[in-house]
Amino acid sequence: MDKIQKTILMLAGDFTEDYEVMVPFQTLGVFGLQTDVACPGKKAGETIKTAIHDFEGDQTYTEKPGHRFLLNATFSSLRIENYAGLYLTGGRSPEYLRLNDEVLDIVRYFMKLSKPVAAICHGVQILTAADVVRGRRLTAYPAVRPEVEMAGGIYIEKEPDESVADGNLVTSPAWPGNTAILRDFIALLGISVSW
Repeated sequence: MDKIQKTILMLAGDFTEDYEVMVPFQTLGVFGLQTDVACPGKKAGETIKTAIHDFEGDQTYTEKPGHRFLLNATFSSLRIENYAGLYLTGGRSPEYLRLNDEVLDIVRYFMKLSKPVAAICHGVQILTAADVVRGRRLTAYPAVRPEVEMAGGIYIEKEPDESVADGNLVTSPAWPGNTAILRDFIALLGISVSW
């Protein structure tokens, strides 16, 4: 495999789902991709707190404290034209990140240029707030379905370990789908894998 010179922007915030930031960050690195993780209001070298969401037979997921994740990019210094793709993490952070106009503008930029975009779990809330899902096929955590449909998206029900690819957009319902969403995202970046 040739050395790849692509950089990915990952947006995350406090109480992002632990596996939905840690696993993609590490996996993208395996493929030689630099992944810059940024959070509005924070600088490189600062941390975000993550949360572990688990499925233990209750009516919804449970939440436990996760790790501290070290940010390696400063949100206010981002040059989005330098990024080949965008990755939106899930958990609780999307519910407030979607209120940030700069975050929404970043999403619109990537979608307008048809650059690869991945959103997992509640990360889809940022897409709906940016008004970029109209007519698009996507999935999300089931509780986000009404938002997807109100934003004009076509919600596709999937198992937690599956993903949906539609053009430049790939989505998955939850962290068990990390393998599927990352496989699709890597393909959108033009990286072929033959082990």
